[in-house]
Amino acid sequence: MSDGRDATPAAEGEDTLSGRREEGSTVTVTRPSAGEGPITVSPSVYRRLMSGLPGYIVAMLACLGVVGVVMLITPRRNPGAMPRVDYRGDLSGLEAIAPYSVYTPEGLTPQWYPTSSRLTGKANGPVAWHLGFYTPQKQYAALEESNEQPGGPGGFVDRMTSQGHPDGSAQVAGATWEKTFRKDKKQRSLVRRLNGLTLVVTGTASYDELAVLASSLKPRPKPSPARS
Repeated sequence: MSDGRDATPAAEGEDTLSGRREEGSTVTVTRPSAGEGPITVSPSVYRRLMSGLPGYIVAMLACLGVVGVVMLITPRRNPGAMPRVDYRGDLSGLEAIAPYSVYTPEGLTPQWYPTSSRLTGKANGPVAWHLGFYTPQKQYAALEESNEQPGGPGGFVDRMTSQGHPDGSAQVAGATWEKTFRKDKKQRSLVRRLNGLTLVVTGTASYDELAVLASSLKPRPKPSPARS
């Protein structure tokens, strides 16, 4: 039998939460879903439902604040940092198969970061070695050396300089190097042709920095054949 104080059912599509009864021991919550009756909860549950949300929000904000502080104080790797490679393995392989005295950079400062190394070819055939650097002036410079045919369209020099146009010559450590320049790629190159070997120093670095790399190149003695 109804005493006239029961919660009035809500209209379809509305959410209602009735107030706490003054004389009763339960609180009625009306849900909008069709075909479902009201849910009766105890006063203590009602108080927890009504008082728990603000505390939850405060706790979440506190957690987010802690996470933000941790992210600010945690050291992070510079995304622009250049990788450093160890090219000694490629150098050993080159010395083992190259039919010429290998040239390698010596005495460069630590600001010259080797970033790439690639050895191609095989014994009794053309061999090529690429060694790339990130320069002290934050540019790119690379050593390209090979006993491949240097001249002609599509030859070693043509490919390594990106078909750079002749740009004079430079004296580097007592040796003459040809200069080429590819304007659209901002690529400068120094080329030195030796007997059975071509050296190309190329990249976006200035001619001065390329000359530093070129002057550091020194021939390494051929390894003695292993005795059987």
